[in-house]
Formats: sequence, structure tokens, C-alpha cells
Amino acid sequence: MNDIKVGLIGFGNIGAGVVKLLRENAELIRGKVGAGIILKRIADRDIVKDRGVVVDPGVLTTDVNDIFDDPEISVVIELVGGYEPAKSFVLKAIEKGKHIVTANKALLALHGEDIYAAAARMNVEVQFEAAVGGGIPVLSAIKGNMAANNFGSVFGIMNGTCNYILTRMTQEGADFSDVLKAAQELGYAEPDPTFDIEGVDTAHKLAILVTLCFGTRIDFNAIHTEGISRISGLDVKFARDFGYRIKLLAIGKLIDGQVEARVHPTMIPLHNPMADVNGVFNAIRLTGDFVGAVMFYGRGAGQDPTASAIVGDLIGLARGMVAGAGRTVAPLGLLDGKVLNLPVKPMADIVSKYMLRFSARDLPGVLGTIASALGNHGISIESMVQTAHDADDNSPVPIVIMTHEAVEGSIQAALTEIDQLDFICEKTSFIRIEDNLE
Repeated sequence: MNDIKVGLIGFGNIGAGVVKLLRENAELIRGKVGAGIILKRIADRDIVKDRGVVVDPGVLTTDVNDIFDDPEISVVIELVGGYEPAKSFVLKAIEKGKHIVTANKALLALHGEDIYAAAARMNVEVQFEAAVGGGIPVLSAIKGNMAANNFGSVFGIMNGTCNYILTRMTQEGADFSDVLKAAQELGYAEPDPTFDIEGVDTAHKLAILVTLCFGTRIDFNAIHTEGISRISGLDVKFARDFGYRIKLLAIGKLIDGQVEARVHPTMIPLHNPMADVNGVFNAIRLTGDFVGAVMFYGRGAGQDPTASAIVGDLIGLARGMVAGAGRTVAPLGLLDGKVLNLPVKPMADIVSKYMLRFSARDLPGVLGTIASALGNHGISIESMVQTAHDADDNSPVPIVIMTHEAVEGSIQAALTEIDQLDFICEKTSFIRIEDNLE
């Protein structure tokens, strides 16, 4: 068969990695596909900047229509990122009958349904392994070897920036702002790190995982999303004292026909393998009714791992084209029209254990008043720690309470009441606990 011709839109760091991988492993890829995969055109606004890879100048263009209008190009890789013009580019390529490979989790989380519907109409494929977990092959596993399973849960540590920050805060006792600055200097965090540290990037990935695992559409805005910017050194210390580590965790559960979809700092028991996922590494844990619990671990970002996932998608598409198979797998692994619309459980209704950290003046009756307020809302205390106080020091003292399982709405109501008490010095910190990651 003739070589497979590909167009690349977006020649940044990841695009350069794709060019590098296709060139260095060209013969390996040809041997696995039965045809070569050739980058015929690369479109970018800047075609002068040195990307560290050599490209024939005739391949480069600033006009994306050179890719759309080329009948020889059968696959388009979208690496622009963001919502627009990425969405318009993808839909235009699909309209021209070209298969899509993308790493754009934000685009798919918010506009995936439009893109998948367009691909179905044109009988082309949309592949996006690199959108979740970088080089970790979790999406192909869900759609492939694990496709016979009903999934009950998916948990993920899926943002290297946050995991790096929390790891250093845990291991070194470092301050959040200092570690964030170091992460930016090392290139682990963007100059504007909001999407990372406030959990938005992780929520984009969770939206994709929830759809694939549970076969349901999900409104991105229905995903409860919190970041790590409010986590303090005290929170990290007390979590460790109680036998936990704090991670930014994506949580998806299917319980009684309702989906839980939430991203927030979470305390994970030290004995659980996910507690040992450190630095910029990612981990995703799935539970299927027949396969049981399966955990994927690896580098969740970076030029080489992400390029590996993108070219892996290319190889899968190319194999189908060589075999004349056409569109072999729907983007979500389900037949078109079989995707459900399951309700998302309101955050106020979820049930969890909690670590509550109060900052209070050291006065008689404080503990009793707090315990009484919690009890009035149906919240029972599992254990408690109050830091020793210097008799000559009038500064507030931390009081930390571990609860038994409680309803989120009750916790919020109790804390609203407690935070209005005269002896409370600052807004109470609370962190949810996941003891059972099955």
C-alpha cells in the first residue's frame, strides 16, 4: 500500500516530538503498519522558530488550508490546544473526510459531542489517547482489552504540576507558593498555572474518562472542581500524622444509576499504591466487574510520552487503512446512539469521611461547642488532635477532627455555623478522605 500522508496543525513542543519520533522510528513503524507514515504538511503561525528538529522547508506552511485541501492527506493531527480555533480546525478536517488525532482534552471535554457526531456522519475516526495521561495507554485499554467490563469507578492523579507541588510539600515541608515558583522555573508549571493548580486540567481529563468508562455524556460544568492552592503545610502535616497523603484526585463513580464526578484534594491512605505516586508522574486506577482493579502509572505529560501516544494513535489508524477496514472503533468505544445521559450526583449528596482543621482561640468549652455543632448535623467524630498551646501565647491553635462518613451537605452546613462562632479565627479547612479506592 502507498504511504499514509499526515498533516500536523500546531508545531510546538509536542509537535516537534511527533516529528522526531516519526523520523527516528520510521522503519520500526513501517514494519508494524505495512506502510510508512509521512508528515506531508506542518501548519503553524511561526514556521521560522527553531524546534530542535530538522524539517524540509517545503513541508512547513502558515496556511492551514494547505492541509485541509490536500487530497493526499488522510489524517490530521491537531496540537493547537484550547477551544478555538482548534474546534474549527478539527471540524473542517472531518468535513474534508480526514481522520483526527488530537491531544486536546479541553476541546473534547467541552465540545467532544459535536466532534464525535461530525465524525460519525463522515465515517472517520477521532483518536485522542494523548488527551489523558500523556503516554499512559489507558483510553485504548478502556475501549479495547477492557471493553467487556462494566466499570464501577475511576480514580486518577492526572496533573504533574499539582503532584510535583504536593510531593515537595510532603517530603520537604515546603510552602505552596515556593514550590509553585520552582515548578515554573523547571517548566513543570505554566506562567499562568491556573488550569493546573485549580483542578481544571484534571477535570477535563475526568470528563473524558467518565464518558468512556460509564458510557454517558457529562456536562463539564457539572464536575465539582477544586484545586490545591488552599492546601497548607499544616494540612499536609496532620494528614501524615493520621496516616494519609494529600493528592489532587479525580474521582468518578457509578452508583445506583448516578455518576459522581469530582476533582479535589483528597487524603489517600499511606498503604495505598496511589499514595506513592510522586513528582510529575500520573496514575489512573479503574475497577471493572470482571477484571477487578487495574492501575496505570507513568509520565502524564512531556514531549516524548505524549508523542508516543499520538503516534500510537496514528499507527492504529494506519493499520486500519492498510487493511481497508474503514472506521473500526467509535471515539467513545460505543456504537453511535448508545451513549447514555446519566444524572450527575449533586456534590451536596456525596458521602465521604473528612479531616476538619479549625483555627480557634484556646478557651474553655471550645471543643464541646464544635462537637455539639457537628453532632447537631449528624456528623460523628472518629478522632481528634489539638496542638499543645504555650500559656503565654495568645495565637490561635489548630484543632483537627477526623469524621466518620458524613453527607457533604451536612458538613458544609455545620462548618458555616461553626465559622461564625466568636472563637473561630479563620475559615475552617476541610479535606475529603478516600479510604477505599476500589
